Amino acid sequence: MMDQTVTRTWDVLLIGGASGTGKTSISYRIAKHFGLNLIEVDDFQVLLRRMTTPAQQPILHHWDTHPDPFSMSAEEMTANLIATGGVMHSGLEAVIANHLEENIPVVMEGDFILPALAVQPTFGEEANNGRVKGIFLIESDERQLVANYLAREPEYGEQTKRARSSWLFGQWLTAECARLGVPTLEARPWADGVERVIGAIR
Repeated sequence: MMDQTVTRTWDVLLIGGASGTGKTSISYRIAKHFGLNLIEVDDFQVLLRRMTTPAQQPILHHWDTHPDPFSMSAEEMTANLIATGGVMHSGLEAVIANHLEENIPVVMEGDFILPALAVQPTFGEEANNGRVKGIFLIESDERQLVANYLAREPEYGEQTKRARSSWLFGQWLTAECARLGVPTLEARPWADGVERVIGAIR
């Protein structure tokens, strides 16, 4: 049973993690719990790809311009994911600054949120001072990620390379969060995921 008496102490909550961990589902439920809007950061990546050229943003267009993207190794896919998060960092910083300036609380979730974003001391002219919180969901079992993709997208079969990339990204996030002091949380059990996220950021 979710505790309805929990007081929100933040204005922007960043929920990150690798693809396939269930963060979108949890994010929608958390946003609903606090009566806030949810921003899916992955939409910004789609927007930026449409509005830029490969020459302007080669990292964002890497999949489009790679001669054979399916030949990329899981390690290469993970490196590109981290690099894409780096490219999007300044844009996400501006979005957060706008919400802080306008006093419009929001939940933001997506693959391209990196831990460093949650610990910035300022966003534009707005001090963080705990107004921005971040948490990253981690799935430590690579086989579970394979099963998650198969359940979500059965038409593609067992996406073992994609699952490997997600697992590697999760390992990188775990180390980066430990370095920066940002909380991580095991994605499972899913049933009490919302409660566990709220407890971790309290």
